[in-house]
Amino acid sequence: MQFHEYKNYDATGLAELIRQKDIHPSELVEIAFKRLHAVNPALNITTHHREQAVKKEANHFPVQGAAFSGVPMLMKNISQAIEGEKLTSGSKLLQTQVQKHDSYFVKKFREAGFLFMGHTNNPEFGLKNITEPKLYGPTRNPWNTAYSPGGSSGGAAAAIASGVIPVAGASDGGGSIRIPASFSGLVGLKPTRGRTSVGPGEGRQWQGASIHFALTKSVRDCAAMLDQLQVIESHAAFQTPLFEKGYQNSLSETLPKRMRIAFSTASPVGTEVAADAKKAVLQLVRYLEQSGHMVEEKQPPIDGVQLMRDYYVMNSGEMNAVVRGLEKAMDIPLTAEDMEIESWLLHQAGKSLSAADYTDSLASWDWAAEIMSIFHQTYNFYITPATAFHAPKVGELTMTAQQANEFKTRMAAEKDKQSIIYEMFLPSLTYTPFSQLANLTGQPAISLPLYITDDGLPIGVQIMANKGKEHRLLQLAYEMERSDLWKGMQGNPYFQ
Repeated sequence: MQFHEYKNYDATGLAELIRQKDIHPSELVEIAFKRLHAVNPALNITTHHREQAVKKEANHFPVQGAAFSGVPMLMKNISQAIEGEKLTSGSKLLQTQVQKHDSYFVKKFREAGFLFMGHTNNPEFGLKNITEPKLYGPTRNPWNTAYSPGGSSGGAAAAIASGVIPVAGASDGGGSIRIPASFSGLVGLKPTRGRTSVGPGEGRQWQGASIHFALTKSVRDCAAMLDQLQVIESHAAFQTPLFEKGYQNSLSETLPKRMRIAFSTASPVGTEVAADAKKAVLQLVRYLEQSGHMVEEKQPPIDGVQLMRDYYVMNSGEMNAVVRGLEKAMDIPLTAEDMEIESWLLHQAGKSLSAADYTDSLASWDWAAEIMSIFHQTYNFYITPATAFHAPKVGELTMTAQQANEFKTRMAAEKDKQSIIYEMFLPSLTYTPFSQLANLTGQPAISLPLYITDDGLPIGVQIMANKGKEHRLLQLAYEMERSDLWKGMQGNPYFQ
């Protein structure tokens, strides 16, 4: 098989070729690494790879058994530990850390039969919507290398959008699957809270805001991944009933007729939204209206600015806990020189939080979840832009040294530290104000590649549903994939 053939297959298709013995896993691994070596100098996809190890594994890999036996993939360099490999979270503090065991999430991929090529690039501790860690440098967008593929699962998105692999491990704590999906022309689903594995040692991640899943280029791969990865863990803080029917089995089912659907193109935090992002939503709205559904412009009654402030309270507390844990493990005090500016400022802001502050912020999440549950009693879906703009240029959202010093000075001097955090993240939030709601409420949301701007860059449309309704999102996505609205890899120079 040559690359021009390989790039046209999704993971489901490659697995079928292996089962039919039309190709061996070792051949696929060889193609994937050849492609990685060809594009990595320009895109900076991986933090490290395990080429020799996985080639040996592929040579002796059973071609039968699991759903994706012998299909190569990459995991994300944060929380997705592969036994014997480094996992740095994009931080120089962890650059020598070698993992003793697979994480539970990675074990699910191993059980599904995937072969692990290595880890993809992400921002330090997954805190940003771009992928430009100082430790590894920026990852670039295959559609146009002057632009970012997004974050925090930016390396994963670039790996798929450049044709290295059809599916990659990802995670989403504030849009980190849906944002790179929007910027890179991919399918990006954030499942319901508690749907996929956590741990070891963690029953909740970012208090339930963060969930691990995958980025894909096809809807059927997204459904297949959810079939493989859905789980109930007795140790996990959040539990979601298994979807026994199976997501792949439900893909081709017809959606209910005359659904009620809400949409909005207004930023929930009052920031600008590009005309292209609005057009992307409105063309889907017209399609749904022509299909007989009842669609109306309607926002849920949630204070988006306050919800984001409460989100940053969690970020601050979590980063403070991370730094405290590292200081204890390393038995040294850490300084601003040991981490990137966003990590340091969140850590400093977290020091000043009271237990009551943290509790109040989490209570607002629960209140938002209740509002959205009531909202979805009326509306099957809620549609927004996935991102307010197409991808930013590389470096555009990275602070200058002068800006970083100004923020450090203010953080030390000013009392209202959470306002400083909000101001720090506002430029990036302006690009991505729509995704955090689903993280805080725990409901599923998906970004679909339905629009390409005049600049030749993709921009996604986000669709949200009530908790446990991933099958409905995937059914609509599957219908879209077969429609004229679907763009996918159309226009991507790496796929021409």
